[in-house]
Amino acid sequence: MSDSTLDRPLALGAAGLPADLAVPAGAGALVAFVHGSGSSRLSPRNRLVALALQRRGLATLLFDLLTPDEADDRRKVFDIDLLAHRVADTIDALGAGDPAIARLPLGLFGASTGAAAALRVAARRPHDVAAVVSRGGRPDLAAGALPAVRAPTLLIVGGEDLQVLALNREAFAALGCADKRLEVVPGASHLFEEPGTLDAVARLAGEWFATRLAGAAA
Repeated sequence: MSDSTLDRPLALGAAGLPADLAVPAGAGALVAFVHGSGSSRLSPRNRLVALALQRRGLATLLFDLLTPDEADDRRKVFDIDLLAHRVADTIDALGAGDPAIARLPLGLFGASTGAAAALRVAARRPHDVAAVVSRGGRPDLAAGALPAVRAPTLLIVGGEDLQVLALNREAFAALGCADKRLEVVPGASHLFEEPGTLDAVARLAGEWFATRLAGAAA
């Protein structure tokens, strides 16, 4: 591998959904992004965070959870079990196709409803998921799975996103992991569109994954 980041498009999982894998030289861990309702692997917010993680030497995977037809069906957009299944299926397909990637400690970065899917996968696969970060997430939608989560989990919420902040506080209390934190970004709304707020998300997520995934690799 060269000194620069290797980028490649993929089709993963039983549904053959498109994915973008970026692997910096010497990457020591992988972070898979689980986007929320109405979004896709092309989300500019997730791509900004992914680039920040790559600069820290972390491989990133952005992938679509639904086909175009499924994405138009609001029932599927909010079907957390379906989304969690797609996350697990995609991770398995990636690992089967690239054993070197499969050996990397895995983190999940979830946004909105994707955070619930990420936490459900973490609960079901405690030996596979080494860390979780939620950005403006809805962890409450994974309520039944929260006590079973063992991976270190960081919940990031905008200070102006009052309803989601209240839901995150309830979910935080229910999380079963010993290593957990709730970070409130002052002045940020749900989409972190205010100047500097998404940069704060990238910094917090980068620090969390860098330390927790490094520990998992040790």
